[in-house]
Amino acid sequence: MRYRVLGGTGIQVSVHCLGTMMFGSVGNPDHDDCARIVHTALDRGINFVDTADIYSAGESEVIVGKALRGRRDDVVLATKVHFPMGEGPNRGGNSRRWIVRAVEDSLRRLGTDWIDLYQVHRPDHTTDVEETLGALTDLVRAGKIRAFGCSTFPAEEIVEAQHVAERRALGRFRTEQPPYSLLARGIENAVLPVCQRYGMGVLVWSPLASGFLSGRYRQGAAVDLTAGRPALTPARFDPALPGNAAKYAAVEKLVALAEEIGCSLPELAVAFTVAHPAVTSAILGPRTLDQLDGLLKGAALALDDAVLDRIDEIVPPGANLYQPDGAWAPPVLTDPARRRRPPAERAAA
Repeated sequence: MRYRVLGGTGIQVSVHCLGTMMFGSVGNPDHDDCARIVHTALDRGINFVDTADIYSAGESEVIVGKALRGRRDDVVLATKVHFPMGEGPNRGGNSRRWIVRAVEDSLRRLGTDWIDLYQVHRPDHTTDVEETLGALTDLVRAGKIRAFGCSTFPAEEIVEAQHVAERRALGRFRTEQPPYSLLARGIENAVLPVCQRYGMGVLVWSPLASGFLSGRYRQGAAVDLTAGRPALTPARFDPALPGNAAKYAAVEKLVALAEEIGCSLPELAVAFTVAHPAVTSAILGPRTLDQLDGLLKGAALALDDAVLDRIDEIVPPGANLYQPDGAWAPPVLTDPARRRRPPAERAAA
């Protein structure tokens, strides 16, 4: 396993990161089995583990904490804050009030005295970014966290946060964690260039496009929309929907390319993400040990320029064939009132 520097921090992290979103009630409720996944990943050279307080309502952090007992010093541990963790208007978001509370909760669940990388899971337009950066900077000074970053932020908000940090002499986001895959290359337009501009590390999530690049879903084959990933987001997998035609067509071409170079589709998918010069690490989110083993088989796969050119022909650079689950949708797009004048003011005369 190779290692890369995480966003100018000097911290060396493995090019594959173990993601634990599937640990706990949402995915694999067997704590011992999840611990075996963690230990296998560490034994195979992965030293980077990513979780979040929201994953299985904190259960994932508990599992990770138990699995890392006796090995904590060897691991770069990342978690996140933002999503609501209970009832009440102030038990979520990016305010100082919540961040200071949430980090203590994560430290307790993880059974550790410090977090190596603490990430803001999504933007929060109700909170001034200066408030968020100030709270995170104080946590670094207090020794609670070593560095902090953001996740699924649009390019313009990453830039704003960098400028605020410089103007106010605050710590800055050292990393960004965006969705990136063979089918969702939109971050190549602005997010990745911005991260390179500011020397930020990039941890990409969903390299298998929420399971669409697992090799299980093929053009012309029946899809069970009542089980697994399709049950969670049937509109993404339903071959009868016109919007999915381009994805299924692209998958067939990518499967053929993978077979041509002697690898599996998941191996091709992960290798593609870490070939980009802006990407530090790709997050693998296995639910089972077999899934982890399958993904790690392709760790040594290096795609040459000819293969990358073929991929560009199948899915053009910067193109999204689908909108990744959980990708940030700004209020100016989701709230019609933000993009419509009052009816009486819409006419030009």
